Amino acid sequence: MLKHRGFPGRLPGTDFQFVIRRAVHGRGVTRIIARERYRDRANPDKRADAGFLAALWDHFGEEPFERGNLDAGRLSWLFGREVVPAEDPFDPESYEALLKIDLRCARASFPEVFATGRARIEDAGEDEK
Repeated sequence: MLKHRGFPGRLPGTDFQFVIRRAVHGRGVTRIIARERYRDRANPDKRADAGFLAALWDHFGEEPFERGNLDAGRLSWLFGREVVPAEDPFDPESYEALLKIDLRCARASFPEVFATGRARIEDAGEDEK
């Protein structure tokens, strides 16, 4: 499992996890699924989504990236919309699976992440408080 060095471990000041420490052995790799985001989600959850997308954008930009140690649960909140498979066929249970940011969708969903002058992931989603 590739460990993304320099990628934030969690949303600063919260318990929202962005990466895992070690690969899962025995039970299998956690599957990435497209989770439904309802309009009535709590602001901290929305902030975590924006912070995670900001971290992905800061770390990878428009380039495809390997899933590696990125948290499957956190990826699942963006998967199928802002984060899409970068290979066909795509294996949602592989640490080596390639993903990429769908820039058009990401800009529409989280404009604050792409605003000029945005300096830190802690700021992502602050306007929703």
